[in-house]
Amino acid sequence: MPEEKLRRLEVVARARGTSVAQLFDEMSSLLIAEDDAETRFRLRAQRGAGKEARGLELLDKAAGGPPCAANPEQAG
Repeated sequence: MPEEKLRRLEVVARARGTSVAQLFDEMSSLLIAEDDAETRFRLRAQRGAGKEARGLELLDKAAGGPPCAANPEQAG
C-alpha cells in the first residue's frame, strides 16, 4: 500500500479512536454486506424477469388505483 494512503488511514483511525486494522475490518464487513445485497438483488431480478406485467398489476392492486398506463394488458 502506498505510504500516503497508509498515513491517511492512520489519521482517520486516530480521529475515530480506533486502529487501521479495525478500519479494515469495518470496511471488509461493509464490502461483504454490499456484495450480499447485490447478489440478492440479482437473484430476485432473475426470478422476476418476464413477469413485469404481473408486477405492475400487483402494484396497481396494492395502490388501490386505476390500472397503470404502463401495463397495456390492463389499460383499456
